[in-house]
Amino acid sequence: MCLYTIFNTISSNELHICVCPSVCSLCKRCDNIPDKYGEKITLQQHKLTVHYFCLLMSSGICQRGEEDEDVHGFLVDDIKKEIRRSSRLRCMYCKKIGASVGCSIKRCRQMVHMPCGLEQEFIFQFTDLFPSFCKKHAPSQSWVSSPSLPLSCSVCLEPIEPVLSYNVLKCPVCHGSWFHRNCVQRYAHSAAMFFFKCTLCNNKDQFQQEMLRMGIYIPERDAAWELEENAFGDLLQVYQHCDAVKCHSHRGRKYSSQSGYFEIVRCKLCGSRGTHRKCSNLKLYESDWICGDCKAAVEGKSELSELLFQICLCRIILKLHAWIVFLPQSQSTSPEVLMDLACQISQQQSTEVLVEDDEGVLEAALQALRQSDFNPFCTLSVKFSKDKLNNNIRNQRRFLRRLVSKLLMSEIFEGPDGTKNLALNSKALRDDLYFEVGSLLALSLVHGGPPLGFFSPALYRSLFNYPTNYRPTLQDLGDTAFAHKIRQIVEANSMKELRCAMQSASQYLEAAGCWRKISKLSEKDVLVEDVLNFYLIIRLQLPLQRFREGLRTLGLFEQVQMCTEAFHSVFCGPVEKLTAESVMELFTVQFSEDKEQQEKESTTLNFWKKYLHECDEGRCAASLEDLLTFATATDLVPSIGFHPTPSISFFSSSDPSCAFPQSHCDANHLILPILPSYEHFKKHLDYTLCQFSSLHY
Repeated sequence: MCLYTIFNTISSNELHICVCPSVCSLCKRCDNIPDKYGEKITLQQHKLTVHYFCLLMSSGICQRGEEDEDVHGFLVDDIKKEIRRSSRLRCMYCKKIGASVGCSIKRCRQMVHMPCGLEQEFIFQFTDLFPSFCKKHAPSQSWVSSPSLPLSCSVCLEPIEPVLSYNVLKCPVCHGSWFHRNCVQRYAHSAAMFFFKCTLCNNKDQFQQEMLRMGIYIPERDAAWELEENAFGDLLQVYQHCDAVKCHSHRGRKYSSQSGYFEIVRCKLCGSRGTHRKCSNLKLYESDWICGDCKAAVEGKSELSELLFQICLCRIILKLHAWIVFLPQSQSTSPEVLMDLACQISQQQSTEVLVEDDEGVLEAALQALRQSDFNPFCTLSVKFSKDKLNNNIRNQRRFLRRLVSKLLMSEIFEGPDGTKNLALNSKALRDDLYFEVGSLLALSLVHGGPPLGFFSPALYRSLFNYPTNYRPTLQDLGDTAFAHKIRQIVEANSMKELRCAMQSASQYLEAAGCWRKISKLSEKDVLVEDVLNFYLIIRLQLPLQRFREGLRTLGLFEQVQMCTEAFHSVFCGPVEKLTAESVMELFTVQFSEDKEQQEKESTTLNFWKKYLHECDEGRCAASLEDLLTFATATDLVPSIGFHPTPSISFFSSSDPSCAFPQSHCDANHLILPILPSYEHFKKHLDYTLCQFSSLHY
């Protein structure tokens, strides 16, 4: 659907841009404010007036005609049907009938007039299917660090409170440009698609994508200043006026000779002041002259000089900030980024999550997320009803580990293990499950959960545009009937086989809009690429959008976008399997100060290393995962890493037969007993780990 807002005349007696106070048939307002409501258009023949944005955002109408038909492809009959439909619906804001716009979340029943929606902080996205979102379900932006000075709107330069809201937006790339919504909308309406970019970092693509997501309308046309006739005519004229206190020219201050004493010389700094040579006592060969204002500024004797200094200082600060933001991605690792995000979490406030058992983890998480007072910035206080000890750290890590496993099997994902894609599920869309699962995954990573490791490369590419050169493959489809049909097309070695394969997959090809005549065998590659793009990306735009919104919880999505390479292994895996060497590297050893005791501890440490190798080889009753769970309450290294670093200390007992390993998972600390032989050490460790596993899991 084209959003071109420079409306050409459809016919001389039929369509014109409204200048009279005609009332819009949809919103019942006569306002003519193009940057807020779109152009107001009247079809005189049909006695019909509408705002263009009211048409775009109406829930019950689509563009069925060509661009030059009726109102830019919106047919008159369809418009009248929409007017009749909306006449039965009441606006939740003004309480009047005619509400044609509804929240795109299916279970939400909010209906408004388009202008009323703006006043109620609705967000209207002028892209894809033109969805609308009420204040409750509207997308939001996240901020993870202190805003950079100066705290002013980058358009109007007026002070701005650095608190993200409906009326305050920021650049998603440099995080240094902040805008009033009205200011950035006027800027977009003026600069349009070809010139609309961040005023600080000059990013265009990501900035426009983010502004569209946040409901900013960007016209698909050239900038307003490029469309004005003779807009740059003044630039062809030079300043011709003598501004000396006393002008000696008998022909007046505007007279300038070709040369000599009465040729006007302009200020070499500003060019907006002039003087005859004679009037300022300049010699015939002198052309360098500085006006009084510029001279005072340069010498620091005016308020202007102070202002220029402040402006230059602000520009230096902003440029330094932009330079810091655009450091190479390799400068930050995923654990470092997640640790920065985790600093937002309040240790004084907690959200209680009550879990029946491991099978009820997902239900408990969704129930907590759906609470009206849920706050992702609070610590998770997890309680398992069947666990008598209720150690919060152990419960939280157990909860997050089980949660990721449950989300992996969620109905919104499909595909083989380890390479999941989003599935198209109408019930999940209606229940907004894509948003909720995305939010839970973000919560898990920032609160110390395990790496995900199950996203397909195609899904990661669709979300974060990395790798930029990645193309969907048949492996992304998994073992499905659809994949089998497409594989037959790929494996066709003749035109006859290709036609048979295409006929067999005709239902899928028609649904994807890819049913077409193929004249060469080589054209099958482009056909398969188009089908895969449709199946894995195009048809999933709305689920992807809601999933992204969920991942923005705690600011995760924006940070992953800035470190896409570092986070690729966190999302796509494979998750590294524990080995004896990797477990040894996790733990630091704390020896006692006594030298005699140190010798015994060194012997025990050798027992420990030998035990790890035997676990790795499967020669122990317990596994490496059991051991790590005993020490840290998780069988995988969290994406955020361990804090504090896991450690080992030792203890001696007067009765070695009662000396068993101990752990403090709150501190990731393991205490090993000093025993006389490796056989005793292995026996005690196996017994402890097996007992622990049977009691807790």
